[in-house]
Amino acid sequence: MQIPIIRIGAEPRYFGSKIMILNRLRHATSQRHAALECQLPLLDRQLTREDYRRFVCRFLGYYAPLETRLLELPWWREIGFDYGERYKTPRLVQDMLALGVTADTLATFARCSDLPRIDTLPQALGCLYVIEGATLGGQLVTRHLQENLGLTPRSGSAFFYGYGMQTGARWKSFGALLTTHAEKTGDHAAIIDTANHTFETFERWLFPPAPAATTH
Repeated sequence: MQIPIIRIGAEPRYFGSKIMILNRLRHATSQRHAALECQLPLLDRQLTREDYRRFVCRFLGYYAPLETRLLELPWWREIGFDYGERYKTPRLVQDMLALGVTADTLATFARCSDLPRIDTLPQALGCLYVIEGATLGGQLVTRHLQENLGLTPRSGSAFFYGYGMQTGARWKSFGALLTTHAEKTGDHAAIIDTANHTFETFERWLFPPAPAATTH
């Protein structure tokens, strides 16, 4: 049975004047979320080391340009959020090197250009809902990789290990920040739309549609 690997997890509920943005996000993104995770084979027992390396390569191709964009956003200091300490691309690079890919080869890998649009703070929060939420499911993947491929955070699973023992606490911290600023901006639609677009573009990058057949 396939186990969700980008599970957003159990969010706290917010009542009263707050409109439970985390619960709304979970519900509104469930279809896109499920469509992506049901295709990912990272918990399959048949997963080979080569299969895993290919997926890490694809993850790097998406995260590297997306995080470059995120790091350049002007709002982090304003809202008291240090994205630099949550930067995940170096862990993907570390994993690829541990899996035998050279630095020169890494530089030649394709990078995704079909990224979610992030022109406002609500859009940034919607994207981060997906990126930060993925660290929860990564804990399941880490255990599976060690049991089935003998990989550890030092030998190829650093990305999925994420924040390690601090993963749950960091997710709660982000959830509280998202909730606070969602209520300040009031733009829940932009947060939800960007979260869905992040799932959509990530799925399209990992599993590009087959070229349309030509007729003669």
